[in-house]
Amino acid sequence: MSKRDYYEVLGVAKNASQDEIKKSYRKVAMQYHPDRNPGDKAAEEKFKEAAEAYEVLSDSDKRAQYDRFGHAGMSNNGRGGFGGGGMNMDDIFSQFGDIFGDDIFGSFFGGGRRGSGGGRTRGVRGSNLRVKIKLTYEEIAKGVSKNIKVKKYVVCNTCHGSGAKDKGSVQTCNTCDGSGQVRKVTNTFLGQMQTVTTCPTCNGEGSVVTAKCTSCKGEGRVYGEETVTLDIPAGVSDGMQLSVGGRGNAGERGGMTGDLIILIEEEQHPELHRDGLNVGYELHISFTDAVFGIQVEVPTIDGKAKIKIPAGTQGGRIFRLKGKGFPSVNSYEKGDQLIHVNVWIPQNLTNEEKAMLEKLSHSSNFQPKPDKSERGFFDKVKEMFS
Repeated sequence: MSKRDYYEVLGVAKNASQDEIKKSYRKVAMQYHPDRNPGDKAAEEKFKEAAEAYEVLSDSDKRAQYDRFGHAGMSNNGRGGFGGGGMNMDDIFSQFGDIFGDDIFGSFFGGGRRGSGGGRTRGVRGSNLRVKIKLTYEEIAKGVSKNIKVKKYVVCNTCHGSGAKDKGSVQTCNTCDGSGQVRKVTNTFLGQMQTVTTCPTCNGEGSVVTAKCTSCKGEGRVYGEETVTLDIPAGVSDGMQLSVGGRGNAGERGGMTGDLIILIEEEQHPELHRDGLNVGYELHISFTDAVFGIQVEVPTIDGKAKIKIPAGTQGGRIFRLKGKGFPSVNSYEKGDQLIHVNVWIPQNLTNEEKAMLEKLSHSSNFQPKPDKSERGFFDKVKEMFS
């Protein structure tokens, strides 16, 4: 089943501000919050759908990518894929718990921030990483899977991300009794009102480390290297950014991992050039080939192709190879290859060649006689790209 438009999911216009997006997400999330809809799988899926939409639209880079390429620019890879689909409930509450806030809603439904420990959130989220990937025209046309080595913070193998020296070095927080939250009851003229805030002692983790891991100095992560497999969709373009969820820097003390932002760079082709979905090629033929016609082989992004240049072809004529361009990353559309014919005029002639041409120049067939019905070069280009 195809995904719904993210703007439709949150009920906002495409030009909505970040405040409008945040308010709309909060409204939808409240409506389908699992604490309000216990056991309702449909509501849970809508809750996850809203979180996925908000993850993309609340990030300026991801939003720009989505606006340009739609869901195709967010294609799946890893935990959340390009765009973050497939988030679980703990991810949502850990990453967006502050959206539900320390308010009346929080007092009734547990504050909205919960992780694997009920009301707790683990550690500090890791930062995002940016890497550049250079792709050939062939790789862009077909899509490609690449393994890249990324230097980054990874989870500490000694403490497995806890930051503690051993299991006995982690104790339940005495301030919040392990809940990660501090509740306060205030008497008002309307009665008692309960508010929930993040525990200041453990920062919402529910536990404190009494002895730090010697390998990571209590951070739960160390600087290292990881091999990441990237599935690049066909049709990407230079400057396009793809977001791989959960493959950035590891978080501190078990916090969520950041994202890996992939910046696409096109490797210049030695003979072809790109113009949107179309591919251009400059074909040079001799004066005699233009007169008599010729069959030539031209390069394409997926091999070679033979084309017939008819006799009497004028310089500047454009031939089209249908469907030999790039695919669109956001639709089934595919570009063409446009071949621009250039008639090569010799610059250094022998006396004999000059004499032959001078004799031919007096022939009426060698006098310019353009067909009035024939379109000019710019009209042809306009027609080709329309």
